[in-house]
Amino acid sequence: MKKVFIDGQEGTTGLQIYERLVGRDDIELLEIPHEKRKDQKLKSEFLNNANLVILCLPDQAAIDSVALVNNPETKIIDASTAFRTNPEWTYGLPEVNASQRDKIIGSKRVSNPGCYPTGVILSLAPLVSSEILDKEAMVSVNAVSGFSGGGKKLIALYEGSYKKQTEHYSVRPYALGKIHKHIDEMHLMTGLKKPPVFLPSVGNFYNGMLITIPLFKEHLNKDASSIHSLLKIHYKDEQFVEVKDLNSDEYLEDGFLSATSLNGTNKVEIFVFDHDNAVLVLSRLDNLGKGASGAAVQNMNLMLELNESTSLT
Repeated sequence: MKKVFIDGQEGTTGLQIYERLVGRDDIELLEIPHEKRKDQKLKSEFLNNANLVILCLPDQAAIDSVALVNNPETKIIDASTAFRTNPEWTYGLPEVNASQRDKIIGSKRVSNPGCYPTGVILSLAPLVSSEILDKEAMVSVNAVSGFSGGGKKLIALYEGSYKKQTEHYSVRPYALGKIHKHIDEMHLMTGLKKPPVFLPSVGNFYNGMLITIPLFKEHLNKDASSIHSLLKIHYKDEQFVEVKDLNSDEYLEDGFLSATSLNGTNKVEIFVFDHDNAVLVLSRLDNLGKGASGAAVQNMNLMLELNESTSLT
């Protein structure tokens, strides 16, 4: 039986991964006693005794944990941003192209994608690689996430004092004066020559995510129908990615598209709408599911050569 150790089990992502894995009979979960979780010597023993380690830590702490691994057989999934653009690590998004799943299966070092990049890359990478979207295009991305994406501090604010302040119930953009840490992986994995302009926002809901990408027709080599068809074909065999019907309002609620409809799942839904001067591509997912813990479990299943969908359906 394969041994799995979650380093950082107490955090939001770590807890969700633990909840998905704790009842399984095809793996053994290794757990450090709570009072000894900061004992580096003991942690090193757990890291090196595991067949696979999932790191749910801040960037520097993840780097430090990787440095403790000296067992050449130990496989690692890192959920931080520390290794997402490192060429020695495999990007853990199996659906993005025809070869990525096999790369993950054969890898000992996999970086778990960010929640925002998951939707952006799945929406754009097939269009860029097929040359439907000009690689030189300047792309803007607008996205809103549930407040759980901000970690324990933001969760405490929204579940505490913010509940009493109605002005905080609106969607609030952030990272306005700096480069968001997810842009590098979006840039790398979409194949665009220029990094996208990214505007993230936080909403007054715990989890869920909606990503909106307007693509101006002057940067496209095909019409909306062709774009939709390509995405539909690209993901036709993927159980966790679904492309909805073109221009359909069937999935709207009185004209609105919900950011929370996929909560509790490991799914991504992609929508395509045709406008006069642009094609609108949207994606939605659970930022804690396919955007974090679900993706880590999916990658773990692949790396340990277990059923890919176990704990995810």
